[in-house]
Amino acid sequence: MSQASFLHRQALYLRPDPTRVIVRPFKPATEPRDLNPTDKTRANHIVARILALDAKSAASLLADVLENFQGRHRNLLETFELRADEMEDALTRHDSFSEIQRQLLGAYFLNEYSFEASALFNPSIVPHPHQQGAPQGGLRFILSLRAVGEGHVSSLTFRTGTIAADGGLTVDPTARLASSPEIGYRIFGPLGDDIEVTFKESRDISERVIFPVTESQSHGIEDARFVEFIDGGRKTYYATYTAYTGLAIRSELLETSDFRSFRMTPLDGAAARNKGMALFPRRIHGKYAMIARQDNENLYLIYSKDLYRWDGGQAILKPQFPWEFVQIGNCGSPIELDEGWLLLTHGVGPVRRYSIGAALLDKNDPTKVLARSVEPLLRPEPSEREGYVPNVVYTCGAMRHKDQIILPYAISDTYSNFATIEIAALMRALS
Repeated sequence: MSQASFLHRQALYLRPDPTRVIVRPFKPATEPRDLNPTDKTRANHIVARILALDAKSAASLLADVLENFQGRHRNLLETFELRADEMEDALTRHDSFSEIQRQLLGAYFLNEYSFEASALFNPSIVPHPHQQGAPQGGLRFILSLRAVGEGHVSSLTFRTGTIAADGGLTVDPTARLASSPEIGYRIFGPLGDDIEVTFKESRDISERVIFPVTESQSHGIEDARFVEFIDGGRKTYYATYTAYTGLAIRSELLETSDFRSFRMTPLDGAAARNKGMALFPRRIHGKYAMIARQDNENLYLIYSKDLYRWDGGQAILKPQFPWEFVQIGNCGSPIELDEGWLLLTHGVGPVRRYSIGAALLDKNDPTKVLARSVEPLLRPEPSEREGYVPNVVYTCGAMRHKDQIILPYAISDTYSNFATIEIAALMRALS
């Protein structure tokens, strides 16, 4: 079957770029866990070898390192020195380092990481907090993407772009360099760390990469579902995402107002032990609301008084049509229309083919399903079948602009594209 006639694929392919690199701590150990005794022994062996170099050899070695890497990163010598400071707790008593020895020490405990070498997928989109420079009748946007590199570790990266008055889409070129944030504070709690990470204001948004910083995230920050949340005139951008240790998952919440400083907080409650939670863009009857999948099959509506604890819930959508017989899930936060809440969904069908559909929920009582798509809006075309996970189209969040839905979507867990959907035609097609 062909795609819906009111959905129009674009040709704005965002593909993984292995030339985009950051430097990450190398202990040598699996980040971000602490050094164990064996790691510390190895670290001190490396330090002893550095200290054994004569001054001329050390200077020559550092010059060689800078010649190879300085043009690929900002403030590399400063980064080396900061890393040397971080390693002090793991080192045994030692003679004072010279400046060159300290910088070499830092270099030996960093590694270059190509954060999107393998995949750039599962996007979500929100209006840019600053609309300066937006075309008349158009809109600036921020796109978040899941980037995957060596070891299948997922991080969060961003792009910016413009929607023209006529609905035409452009994505801005990425910055040549990439940067990790600084940790502003870390509060240890019973559920894990509550952390603030901050980027320098001078860094372009496309340069900012949020890499795992806690044990719960050690193998990935996955599938961030961003939403512009309005509460009493105050605008905040939230994203629910899956934190993955390599063995266990849980949902966490990211909060920002400017996409420069981000708060990352674990979520509590039975519903937060699963993935795929999507926050409504405003309170409903005074409560926060989420769409989530608690049983790996159906979609639930869950309420919370405080945004951070999520229990209970009511099943509102179950697999009904052949393209979703295996399971259904949400494709990002519900979008408010005059007709109700538009919820994009994904369904899994034969041979684990993922397709994207939609449902319309009552605006005052989202447990009431007013209509849903009998056939998918978007399914993998022959040209989109191949990738790391074949036969998948997926999104973590779309956005309304005038009479269209702007839908960024991932292709086979490898790269991303965009589509636009005519709202009026979609409403007529829902059954």
